[in-house]
Amino acid sequence: MSNLVLELRAGEMMVVNGAAIRFRSRSRIELASRARFLFGKQIMAPEEATTPARRIYSALQTAYIGSDEEREQARGIASRLIRMFRDATTSAAARLILDEVEQAVTVDDCYRALRLTRRIIRHEDAVLGVADNGGGVRQDCEIAAS
Repeated sequence: MSNLVLELRAGEMMVVNGAAIRFRSRSRIELASRARFLFGKQIMAPEEATTPARRIYSALQTAYIGSDEEREQARGIASRLIRMFRDATTSAAARLILDEVEQAVTVDDCYRALRLTRRIIRHEDAVLGVADNGGGVRQDCEIAAS
């Protein structure tokens, strides 16, 4: 297994296996073992979960980096939100992606589900005419979880 090296700016957050870490100075870290992690703009604050796709992302985030008890409950919540969104949307493209998200959740591949949900967020923003204000979930970050 190869190690993953990340460079983080001062003030940036990272969550590793459920533990939140805030960096006080610019840091370069190396993850030398398997871990569930998100960092920077991949992390969605609870108050940012304001749309159906963002609520799915928030639940999946907990399913990915939460404690064992939180993870199981959040997977159930995410599955319910995915089904509700899929039933409500008229977009065939969104339904296909949501099917992939649900499949990833079923096999507990929540990192993949998060990546796919970012696509749904972009789609939802386009449909709703939401301009990217630089906040929320980073769309360009596709670091593979080790």
